[in-house]
Amino acid sequence: MIVRWGLDEVPGVLRELDAHHPYLITTHRWLDQSLPVEPIDAWASSPTHEVERVAGLARGADVMLALGGGSAIDLGKAVSAQTGLPLVSIPTTYSGAEWTTFYGVRDLDRKLRGGGAGAHPAGIVYEPRLTLALPPAESCGTALNALAHCAEALYVEGRNDVADGHALAGARLIATWLPPVLADGHDLAARKGLLEGACEGGAALGASFLALGHAMAQALGGRYGLPHGTLNAICLPPALRFNAEAVPDAVARLAGAMGVDDPAAWVEEQARSVGFTGLGALGVPEAELDEVAEATAERPGAKSNPRHATTAEIAELLRSVW
Repeated sequence: MIVRWGLDEVPGVLRELDAHHPYLITTHRWLDQSLPVEPIDAWASSPTHEVERVAGLARGADVMLALGGGSAIDLGKAVSAQTGLPLVSIPTTYSGAEWTTFYGVRDLDRKLRGGGAGAHPAGIVYEPRLTLALPPAESCGTALNALAHCAEALYVEGRNDVADGHALAGARLIATWLPPVLADGHDLAARKGLLEGACEGGAALGASFLALGHAMAQALGGRYGLPHGTLNAICLPPALRFNAEAVPDAVARLAGAMGVDDPAAWVEEQARSVGFTGLGALGVPEAELDEVAEATAERPGAKSNPRHATTAEIAELLRSVW
């Protein structure tokens, strides 16, 4: 993966890929953003399930360029998988979607309508200035999603030393820089530090896999169309506490990197500071939690968790944060 910092690096990344005709996937929020390359055309409506349509519009391109948060980048990955074209991402949140080959396809109500793998991520350009206008809730949610990548990389089945190194570096940076970002979102140094942490978390995810916290968040998000970052902020603490019995050393390493005694409590504190109080406040019906638990248990992340979680145990975890 080619990783560069600063929008001025985009042309150089494309040259390294021998690509000269980018097709831009973004959202209306970023459509007028000045870029140092001229795309052949642009799609500015995501999330979308119209992958084949966008792939057809991208004929003549030799690279996909995705500018935006996780939804825009997921669409870029879906089109990359469909066309075989390389993907260069310019993330505007801390989601980490730019590091993986898998993606979800959502409709305009953000309900999950499918997904897959096989994208061709080839480059990432990080520009901290693009995160300066990211509101506190989105900043916190996507940053805690990045922290979940770090945490899960440390204990997921198949974990490895390479992913561990990225995970520990990411956890340290996120714990250091998230509170200053929430205190002053226009602090560019804090934004850069937090984005560096998200980059490390994404690299950890790219070298490992997801576990139970993400599985719960994905099942909830796919069913109710809720923001993935918000759901990870809520689901990570119970997953950490559940896994601490099976992998205490991994959770202790996470705590050490973050410089805290209780990572789950720290996540809850940050989440509450931006109003993430529980699933009930998001409109998730308590009566449907058993069904969500059943869907969670079937997700790959649940099956890769270091401690097996029964459907009943997952339902109890969900109720603990309802």
